[in-house]
Amino acid sequence: MNSPLSGRKLRPSEGIFDIDRKKSDIQIITEDLSLEQVWSSPEKSKELLKEKARLENVVLPFGLLEQKLLYIEESMGILDEEGGDLFLKEIRNEMVSFRNDLELLELQTLLSGEHDKHNAILTIHSGAGGTESQDWAQMLMRMYLRWAERHGCQAQVVDVQPGEEAGIKSATMTINGDYAYGYLRSEAGVHRLVRISPFDTNKRRHTSFASVIVSPEIEDDIQVDIREEDIKMDTYRASGAGGQHVNKTSSAVRLTHMPSGIVVSCQNERSQHKNRAVAMKVLKARLFDLEMKAKEKKMEALVGDKKEIAWGSQIRSYVLQPYRIVKDHKTGSERGDVDSVLDGDIDVFLKESLKLKTTNQ
Repeated sequence: MNSPLSGRKLRPSEGIFDIDRKKSDIQIITEDLSLEQVWSSPEKSKELLKEKARLENVVLPFGLLEQKLLYIEESMGILDEEGGDLFLKEIRNEMVSFRNDLELLELQTLLSGEHDKHNAILTIHSGAGGTESQDWAQMLMRMYLRWAERHGCQAQVVDVQPGEEAGIKSATMTINGDYAYGYLRSEAGVHRLVRISPFDTNKRRHTSFASVIVSPEIEDDIQVDIREEDIKMDTYRASGAGGQHVNKTSSAVRLTHMPSGIVVSCQNERSQHKNRAVAMKVLKARLFDLEMKAKEKKMEALVGDKKEIAWGSQIRSYVLQPYRIVKDHKTGSERGDVDSVLDGDIDVFLKESLKLKTTNQ
């Protein structure tokens, strides 16, 4: 990014501890924002303010960490004084807090992708296995909703297609929060469940599959070329809860982008107009994600669209029988507490995926 002032260039930082360079770039941006040719141009101002906020998101927390570390170092001296052991528990708590804050800051520096800070749009499809997989797809939907709740994100299911007997055939949800896409992008792929089927009277072990597609919510200033003649719109009655108005009118909207074959739906809003607006937002995100991955020649990342949702293509396995373990096949990470994972505690897998991504770059 070039500075409007004398053509100075803001240099990309090489790591989290390159704080001096970040502070220098913040100072450059602050000076440029006072220039008439900048503040008189909303486009230039918006770009600079966005970059300044990105830099401050690292510099300010780092400054707080420095203060916390200084406090711990000064407090350590109390331990040598008479009765100092009374403060040992408090100092230990401060050290744990410092370590957690440092790990969080380090993790956020791994989220360096252009769109990592954006909101996320997740689409879940059940795969091979009928009712079993439809139930599994619903379990995954709950897992991500619980993850969002744990992290203070706002999650909304904008479309859900119920299964014939149980579970869901598909669902689309938006997760709004800082770095939601950056954290969840590695969840794209096929997820495999092994368990004793609650739907099998013979209590046999079943393997079920569901796929997850993750796209960044696109900001209004990013252009995605969608021609109206390429879109087929169908309306239908919403199948979920929503009151008499929602269920008795054809307010739900399904959009089919004919060139790509992508289909998105929304039935959460009360009006057809609002449902179409949300569906267009989801379609825009899916097309943008598709375009970016095509440019990067990483179309295999869209596992849910390009691979069969069945054996051999899974990125993670959740085994409940004959033993209990969750294994991530991309990173090799494992967890034995399956219930916690299914309740949204998937951070260990997200962190390992981010570290692996950074190592491979």
